[in-house]
Amino acid sequence: MAGHSYDSGRLDLSFVGIATFGKRPYVADWSAIAADVAVMGAPFDFGTQFRAGARFGPRAVREASTLFSFGHAGAYDHEDEAVYLGPEVRIVDIGDADIVHTDTETSHANIETGVRAILAAGALPVVIGGDHSVNIPCIRAFEQTCRRDGPIHIVQIDAHLDFVDVRHGVRHGHGSPMRRAAERDYVSGITALGIRNVSSTARDGYEAARAMGDDILSVRQVRKLGVEGVLARIPAGARVYVTIDIDGFCPSIAPGTGTPSHGGFLYYEVLEILQGIARGHEVVGIDLVEVAPDYDPTGSTAVLAAQVLLNFLGFIFHARSLRG
Repeated sequence: MAGHSYDSGRLDLSFVGIATFGKRPYVADWSAIAADVAVMGAPFDFGTQFRAGARFGPRAVREASTLFSFGHAGAYDHEDEAVYLGPEVRIVDIGDADIVHTDTETSHANIETGVRAILAAGALPVVIGGDHSVNIPCIRAFEQTCRRDGPIHIVQIDAHLDFVDVRHGVRHGHGSPMRRAAERDYVSGITALGIRNVSSTARDGYEAARAMGDDILSVRQVRKLGVEGVLARIPAGARVYVTIDIDGFCPSIAPGTGTPSHGGFLYYEVLEILQGIARGHEVVGIDLVEVAPDYDPTGSTAVLAAQVLLNFLGFIFHARSLRG
């Protein structure tokens, strides 16, 4: 039409099309991953001890992530005077690990297979849970690469310590992932941020955690230290794996989770820590877990999860570009 000009191709607004993460390309063949980042869903919630529903987390976070998918030239941040996640950062969505109902070990093995495939392709794995037990196969998947590249340090953002050893014979529930991680000789330590209030881990679990290299800080302790003080407690030069339980945030902004705990972090408290980690460390893996969307009819918990992940990825690859 005369007098009007249009960009070529589809506008592809956020509510149009298939809801892959960030509306990035879908790769069904796990042997053909060619990307900088590969996102995988782990819709498993058989490890929960209270409210189930995190099996629907990956779907909800993917749908929420489309809100941030408009534009093709990256996201300009006027505060940082930076463009994040431009076309030079290749992100793909490889779908979900297959989950076999009631079968924890098979489901976890399928999650591990997916993360191993991402690592074999040289991409950064981003896993969306699911309950926090999905971290167990994620960390197991790092064994081979850690033998080659060195150990990893875990930064955990969470309301709960998740350091239960065995509870009535259960070793792989969502209260145990950090205990299972600490047992791995290629995990050099854990920095646990946000741990507060009545916990699922008993006192002996806290004592074991500290003895096994877990540095535990509550929300109030983090606020007292400040961002720089917290970052100083993460070992210099460590290769960092970040696990984010959405209940690390205050349920006033993240009600859609199975075990909410008041007094949690607000958005920028976590974001500034993640930005500092990206600037100071090599980030080798990420999982974000425990989004249970049915408990949040507003959808804001899933939006928070998607926003945190996309911003964190932006920080990581911007920092990589500055380091050359």
